[in-house]
Amino acid sequence: MTRRIAIGISGASGAPYAARLLDFLRAEAAGLDLEPHLVFSKYGRLVWHDEVGRDPSEYGFPVYGAGDMTAPPASGSAGFEAMVVIPCSIGCAGRIAHGLSSDLIGRAADVVLKERRRLVLVVRETPLSLIHLRNLTQLAEAGATVLPASPSFYSAPATFDALLDTVIAKVLDALDIPHDRMPRWNGVLSGFGDRSPGGPS
Repeated sequence: MTRRIAIGISGASGAPYAARLLDFLRAEAAGLDLEPHLVFSKYGRLVWHDEVGRDPSEYGFPVYGAGDMTAPPASGSAGFEAMVVIPCSIGCAGRIAHGLSSDLIGRAADVVLKERRRLVLVVRETPLSLIHLRNLTQLAEAGATVLPASPSFYSAPATFDALLDTVIAKVLDALDIPHDRMPRWNGVLSGFGDRSPGGPS
């Protein structure tokens, strides 16, 4: 059965994360029986233009604008299995936390939550105020996965894309999509010295 997934792209800096996820999905969607649908916020499209540049329609997936409340992701009956907002601005997260369906991303996220399906928010903001933290806590309590765009370095990423993949791998795991974006942790820290008892820490 085809798995429909909504991908929201909001106005936070971090559009290359979305582009890297879409690169993976374009290559793997058919084999994994996935049907991605793209939803841009107003400023998400502007940031994408600035940070990525290419036309998102080139990926071959349906693309919807911020105000298109007739789009499939706006309805629970459309059967979307999951949604990821990548990047997710802290304002977007706040609106989702309070059920403010002011654009299609907000409405689609609200639908996923009410239908008890997966919602992954790749938050791209720092530092976080108490208001932000309370909104993120409320989202976690409602069932969302709050997944900050925090790259890791233990895999020794040698390229920009490899660094992006340290976050994309976590996103794919959260969506239960198989991948080989980066190696699984095996307990060995290459180049980080002796990990035996009594060795350097």
